[in-house]
Amino acid sequence: MSSSFLLSSSMLLMIAFAAASAFGDPEPQTPPAVPAPIHPSTSKVTIVPNTTVDDAFKKGLGFVESSEFKINAGRRDAAGGAEVHGRDTDIFYILEGQAVLVTGGTVEGSKTIAPNEIRGSGLSGGESHPVKKGDVVVIPRGLPHWFKEVPQTPFLYFVVKTAAPEGAK
Repeated sequence: MSSSFLLSSSMLLMIAFAAASAFGDPEPQTPPAVPAPIHPSTSKVTIVPNTTVDDAFKKGLGFVESSEFKINAGRRDAAGGAEVHGRDTDIFYILEGQAVLVTGGTVEGSKTIAPNEIRGSGLSGGESHPVKKGDVVVIPRGLPHWFKEVPQTPFLYFVVKTAAPEGAK
């Protein structure tokens, strides 16, 4: 190769790098942090502002957490995965939409994702329950459950998770 070709190639590369740094894509942005849940007081009332609750339902996030319970804004725009909670009882109040909830059966593709938390792709067997706005559902700890179908979206549900003491039977 000729030295003039190498020189012109090097010059083009330098111009390209300079242009990319001046006009190219900005630095990769880190995703916005998930807001930390509110930890309620044990000696006074805790009020969660409606803007915090509304934001939680837009994203399907937990927003209050203590050692004894959690409050989540459940949101599904499609079917989810199967779940089993070893210590938590789920109490759902359906706010909007409808779904088919399957309970019981065997978790397919079962994986322990955290202590006392199992997830899977679905359930084999079990019982189907159509649920809709206004229904309250109580899922005892240890019972596999899965929103198999979500024909009306968004499906929004208020979730209170009560935690059994460690080692409870």
